[in-house]
This record gives sequence, C-alpha cells and structure tokens, in this order.
Amino acid sequence: MKILRKFDLILAILCLLSALALSQPAHAERIKDIASIAGVRNNQLIGYGLVVGLDGSGDQTTQTPFTIQSIISMLSNMGVTLPPGTNLQLKNVAAVMVTATLPPFARAGQQIDITVSSMGNAKSLRGGTLVMTPLKGADGGIYAMAQGNVLVSGAGAAAGGSRTVVNHLSVGRIAGGATVEREVPTPLGQGEFVYFELNTTDFGTMRKLVEAINREAPGVATATDGRQVRVRAPLNPNERVSFVGRIENLELTPMQMAAKVIVNGRTGSVVMNQSVTLDNCAIAHGNLSVTVSADNTVSQPNPLSGGQTVAVSNAQIDIKQEAGGLVNMRGGANLAEVVKALNAIGANPQDLIAILQAMKSSGALRAELEII
Repeated sequence: MKILRKFDLILAILCLLSALALSQPAHAERIKDIASIAGVRNNQLIGYGLVVGLDGSGDQTTQTPFTIQSIISMLSNMGVTLPPGTNLQLKNVAAVMVTATLPPFARAGQQIDITVSSMGNAKSLRGGTLVMTPLKGADGGIYAMAQGNVLVSGAGAAAGGSRTVVNHLSVGRIAGGATVEREVPTPLGQGEFVYFELNTTDFGTMRKLVEAINREAPGVATATDGRQVRVRAPLNPNERVSFVGRIENLELTPMQMAAKVIVNGRTGSVVMNQSVTLDNCAIAHGNLSVTVSADNTVSQPNPLSGGQTVAVSNAQIDIKQEAGGLVNMRGGANLAEVVKALNAIGANPQDLIAILQAMKSSGALRAELEII
C-alpha cells in the first residue's frame, strides 16, 4: 500500500511538471529591447586626419597627392614652410578618415572610441599614431578632438614576392581616442510627456505596450499610432529619470510578426520566420549539368612523309539531366515541415530562391518575400 501511494505521488508530480511545461507563457521581452525613447539617439561624427610613424607601410605619395597636401598644410600650421616645388617621398604617413559615434547625454571632457580607416594606398596602419583630428557632426560643427595610437588587430608578412595578411590592416581603432568638446542637447521628452517608439510598427504589440505601462502607472500611456506611445512623466528631472528607468524594464510578450521570407541573392542566404505557412502545392525540382572535357593529343606524321606535326584537341560534351523529385506539400505546413520538404528534393540555396519565387507567384507561399 505504501509503495502504491508513493508511485501515485510520483505520477502526480510528473503530471504536474508536464502541465507546467506545456503551459509556459511565450517569451517576454523588456520594453527597452523593443522600443526606444524619442530624442535619445546617437550622433555620427567624421574627420580627416593623418597617421604618422608607420614602418614604411604608408601611402605612396606619388599616387595620393592629397596626403602631400595635408602634410604641407599641417607643417604650415606649425610654422614650418617648405620651399616651393619640394617633392616629398614619404612612406611613413597615411591619410585616414576618422569616424566615431557620439552617444546621447555625452558631456564635454568624456572620451569616446574612434575608428581609423585608410583612404589612400597604405599597406598597413599598424604601429601608427593619429595626430590631432577634429571630428565634425552633420551641421559642420566640431564636437570632439581625436588623437592617439592606432591599434590594428591583424598581421602581415612579405618575402620573396609573396605576401600573407591576417585580418584587415588598413583599419584600426583607438579606445577612448577622442575627447568630447561640445555637447549635443538631448531632451528627455517634451513638456510633461515622454514618447516611446517601437523598433517595428505593430498595432498588436503597441496595444500590449500601452497596457503594460498603464498597469505600472494607471492612465499615463496613450498610443498615438502603431509605433509611438505618449507617456505622461514627472516634470522633476530626477523623478523623470527614475520613472523612465522603471518603465523601460517592464516586460511584455510582443505579437507574432508577419510572415516573411528574406532572400539574399548575392550570398544565397534564405531566412524564414516561424509564421511562414503554405497552401497545398506540388514542387518538382531537377538539375541540368553540362560537362565539357578536352583531350589534347599530337598527330605525328610517318617518317619521310613530308608531313608536319599537328596538335589535335578532342572535345567531348556530356549533358546530364537529373531526375526531378515531385514533392506534395500540404496546406498549413509549419516552418519545420517547409524546410524538411525543400531539403527532401535536394534544393541548394540558389535553387531555393527560385522555388520560393515560383511558390509566391502561384499563391502557395503565405508570406512576404523580400529580396535584398
């Protein structure tokens, strides 16, 4: 009797665990992962400068005249005047473009990372030093100054006319290589409202977003459209920051995205989401292969015949048509069944692109087909 009761208890626990596993809710995401705050954004900076101190791997100045012009201009600003007609043949200097991202709320004196990219024919920026370079925004104003030693995560070697390169040597990075000189005003909302914007327009997800915010602070959130929600926030800056931090960490379960198939024609990559389904259809697929082979021989005349030796090429062309497999795909198939069926007919990525386009044209593919 005790053994039976123990068995019943174990069985009940297993049933309970199975029920819990089957009733697990869909994956929830934080608001900060699916939405952003209007006005809180990055700003791109760009500048033109020189990297010096290279070990003979800089620009070939005869082919990059802008490097020479930049060197002469820099020396002139430092009080060094070169005689007219001076022909500089330098190999340790490279002209570069410097790019950086100015984060929101960045203050003067803070440091940001920069990327240094060669714009001439320099072989490598390894070991070089970027001289002081102003970084400008879209309005032409200077927002940061960059300078420092360039770190290149690569290596290269050359000997006897052969050259081996690991990674990319013409692009480097300087951690904390720029100092912010000018701040960009970043308003955290307008008046009494803060606006949250979904990364992707979706009315169903917007409804859940408004409900999640109103559960935390009743009556403060109102949807303006399928992408933006207006939230009434405290006017006190300290309270507003605390309020926004609390709101953006709320969790909700986004609505399932629209069915979509992304096709990259250049790489042959095909990506489908879980919403892709099919109507009843039949697919036949076969490959046509053409093989051309040539057997080069020499025709040698008989002795004393007066003939000439002639090279002869015997070409052979073979055409092979592989049998096409006809696969019947039932309506309502999920993503796993779609992939399994397409693999069954031996379709490679390039063939899969053509098959998907034909299925979309026939109306069997219930998904948006996007080719990038």
